Amino acid sequence: MPTPSEYLKRASIIVITGGSSGIGAALIKAALNIRNDIRICNLSRSEPDFFMGETSMHLPTDLTDPDSLKRSAARVESIVTDAPEGELILFNNSGFGDYGPLQDLEAHKQLSMIDLNVRAVVELTAHLMPELQSRGGVVVNIASTAAFQPTPFMATYGATKAFVLNWSLALNEDLRGTKVRSLAVCPGPTRSNFFHAAGFESPPMQGGVNGALDMTSEQVADLTLDALARGKSLVVTGWKNKLIAFFGSKTPKVLVTQIGGAILRKLRLEQHRASHAGGSGK
Repeated sequence: MPTPSEYLKRASIIVITGGSSGIGAALIKAALNIRNDIRICNLSRSEPDFFMGETSMHLPTDLTDPDSLKRSAARVESIVTDAPEGELILFNNSGFGDYGPLQDLEAHKQLSMIDLNVRAVVELTAHLMPELQSRGGVVVNIASTAAFQPTPFMATYGATKAFVLNWSLALNEDLRGTKVRSLAVCPGPTRSNFFHAAGFESPPMQGGVNGALDMTSEQVADLTLDALARGKSLVVTGWKNKLIAFFGSKTPKVLVTQIGGAILRKLRLEQHRASHAGGSGK
């Protein structure tokens, strides 16, 4: 099997969403560490605060806005067309979650989550498919271990990631026999700004939720590039997360939902207590 270094020699350009922080930023840095001349095109609201390479660029894009995505997708198509010969790697990485019972959450935020986590993934992939088929390449979709079972208190998020996982695996079969394939990446809890943005009040472990399960963005990025080089269609990052995914997919849905609800309900209570203790000065 080729190594990430050997595989990236075949690629000429990477298109990534959400490359300004978290797993997206780690993927860019890992790729540049292997090949500092590869072109990178990042689509996100904020510009990365690190150097992406002289031939790379950032396109300010609100991926929840269909018009903004359409404009950037057209520019990306032109950028890819002008890139040197070589494969195209598309990382559909952008996504966010929201934490709490659905009845307590903002409906607009839930709908924006669907726009970003689902619609933007499909639309950008479809827009770049002609270039992917012409050049060859890979569509890498960042899902989650939440994709393997219903997730109470993060109901919409878990459902969007279940879509991404199933859509990615089906897409890989659609593309069988072509020069293009897809890879679904399912990280578990990852130390990043994700949990703060999702509404966790006191995220421990520098932005994670569980010291025993959390991985760094850099670890997830390295495992993603390794799976990409090895031609995998699915990777769950870390053996502990593999066990969780296996349990979630094999246990009856009603039961695993109740178990997940109990765990997240306890976490919600702990978050509330931590916040209350902090606010009272105790």
